[in-house]
Amino acid sequence: MSAEPDPTRTYLLILSEREAVAWVLRHQQMAFPSTRRAEVERLAVGDRLLLLTTRGCWHNPTRDRTRIIGTAEVSSPVRTYEEPVTIAGRDFPRGCDLHLDNVTPYRTGVELSPLVPELEAFPDARPGAWAVRIRRPLLELGRADAWLLTGELARVAGDPAELVPEYVEKVRAAVSR
Repeated sequence: MSAEPDPTRTYLLILSEREAVAWVLRHQQMAFPSTRRAEVERLAVGDRLLLLTTRGCWHNPTRDRTRIIGTAEVSSPVRTYEEPVTIAGRDFPRGCDLHLDNVTPYRTGVELSPLVPELEAFPDARPGAWAVRIRRPLLELGRADAWLLTGELARVAGDPAELVPEYVEKVRAAVSR
């Protein structure tokens, strides 16, 4: 007798702009660009998201690292907005609601690079080749990868109600400089 397959998927939700991070955390939504991507079309209520910030997200790629900063669950289907959402000067015409489960303190999280050799999602072993795979809004993870990353994140993440306000405040201050 085999176990029933888990109908939910787990994805890295890739955020490469600090204003987008603050918007996603504050609104508990994800907005997507108009470009059609198969993984966005497959996104379903109940799917799990590991929020990832790229090393360029905070505008200092020599200092910052690509990190997993939280987890969320998709809580609505992807839909077209009546008016596109504008974040950091870009329009996003569709999106979905999220329920944040946890988040790490501002600009911390689980660094991805040291874990890449253990992750099936990054099969190309050449140095730095893994970064090409995160130039998209979503990257589907296998069960083992999701388990490893979620376990690492659980050690450092906390309550979004306590931690999200700092993201919003500090991003607002950085943008207004």
